[in-house]
Amino acid sequence: MINPIVREESDPESIPYGISLLAAIALEKGHLVQLYDENAWRKGPEVMEGVIAADDWDVIAIGGLTTTYGSIKATLKTCRRVCPKAFIIAGGGFLTSMPKEILTWLPEIDLGIMGEAFVTWPEVLKQIDNKNLDFSKTLGVCFRDKNGKVVITPVRPNIHNLDILPYPAWDLLPLEIYFKNSSYLYSEAGYLSKRRIDIMGSLGCGLICKFCWHLGTTGDMVVNKDANGDNDVQFTYGRNIRYHSPEYIVKMVKTLVERYQVDFVGFVDENLMTMDVASGRSWLKDLCALWIKEGLQPTSRRDGLPDNQNKGGVFWAGTSHASLSNKEILEIMYKAGCSQLVYGIESFDPVILKNLGKGVNQKHNLTAPKICMETGIIPIPNIIIGFPLETFQSVRTTIESLIQLGIHCKPHFATPYPGSEWYYSYKDSILEQYDGDLEKFILDLGDASKISAVISHNFSPMQLLGLQQIVMQRDLRLLDLAEKHWGKADAMVNPLAKPKESFNIVKAKVKAPIEEALTRTSL
Repeated sequence: MINPIVREESDPESIPYGISLLAAIALEKGHLVQLYDENAWRKGPEVMEGVIAADDWDVIAIGGLTTTYGSIKATLKTCRRVCPKAFIIAGGGFLTSMPKEILTWLPEIDLGIMGEAFVTWPEVLKQIDNKNLDFSKTLGVCFRDKNGKVVITPVRPNIHNLDILPYPAWDLLPLEIYFKNSSYLYSEAGYLSKRRIDIMGSLGCGLICKFCWHLGTTGDMVVNKDANGDNDVQFTYGRNIRYHSPEYIVKMVKTLVERYQVDFVGFVDENLMTMDVASGRSWLKDLCALWIKEGLQPTSRRDGLPDNQNKGGVFWAGTSHASLSNKEILEIMYKAGCSQLVYGIESFDPVILKNLGKGVNQKHNLTAPKICMETGIIPIPNIIIGFPLETFQSVRTTIESLIQLGIHCKPHFATPYPGSEWYYSYKDSILEQYDGDLEKFILDLGDASKISAVISHNFSPMQLLGLQQIVMQRDLRLLDLAEKHWGKADAMVNPLAKPKESFNIVKAKVKAPIEEALTRTSL
């Protein structure tokens, strides 16, 4: 099993939770497994070739998000050349979001596993052991038939009880590399961490943000006939929210402390608060109570001391939601050791927020960081610019809000990742921006800190780069000058960003000053 490079520009900080969990499932079934974590080692193509040549592998498996596509593509070429008889399996978001395209671009793949792989993965390995390579009856896979046509089988249902899963195969990972990069500047406890590791408490999210994707792990994926009558994946607003019991999570953390002396865990859940709401507001309270009862509470939180005086226990962090968090639960979380929470603020502009589908308004985004700070938990706001309806006024509103809250940030760019609603809305525009070559777009995707395909109706890539700097500097003077200059140009500077009409996305319109004032909520 191979974990590809995730972000070449960053140090390896987050363990490959998914692939190490699948490794543990394979080990439970009696298979002999090795895992090469290329993202951690980063030894280059020569070492990768040596790893692949080190044994006569029956199966080589690889997977990751769409942003790992470039690393996966290069690795698979080496796999097929060095180990031609191995059966190559791919999975994860990069394949699930566009199985037909991936199997066309990467002929080295023999079988793709789509969506949640907890059941499909061991079934496939059992078939390979039994020399049965007919996967036409296997749920949740894709492959090529004898004529080279891509075949997609019906969706594999999600498992109901996450507690049946084993812990990830941590011993197969070079954990010391990740521990070396434990410290990060999000909170005092995070900065002081020496042995941080990621865990997963839940799968799913009840939100329907247009920029986000779930890719079969939350009940959102269906397989329907396309225009040619062939099966293809589609992503819906279906949601299947599941979470581990507090007992499972606390026992796993205690195991991590005993084996690896972990002092900080980061929940990689999509959103802790949507899980809490789904449980009737009991999950986080029960988790925090058990965390304290089982001795995981940091001593600084127990004794009311600064975190730099902590003598033991495990701090933790995760994600939150501006409209769902409240002071009561945040205070409970702080007491149990929560250090920081990422808030997907995205924007402070009412028009932008209304069109995101996230269920938040300007008031939520203005009050949530303050409430979080008051409890002692550090809020980490994520800001995005370049939305389809982005205007100078929406950027101005965001800058004014950042100044009001005392927030400094470098915003990300709105990006139409495969599997998101924006991807399907703007696919024609994406193709036009990449000379009709969709694979070029996939190879260009990163973590949205750089521009790939632009979906803003009003701003060009060059202008968005300038606006990113202006927002980062919170410079309203420069924004005013930019708007004055922009007014001399055509109103539509990015004619490529045209959504499909079926998504009924309203294009931004230049409004008269009085209408603008009436339709926007004043800070």
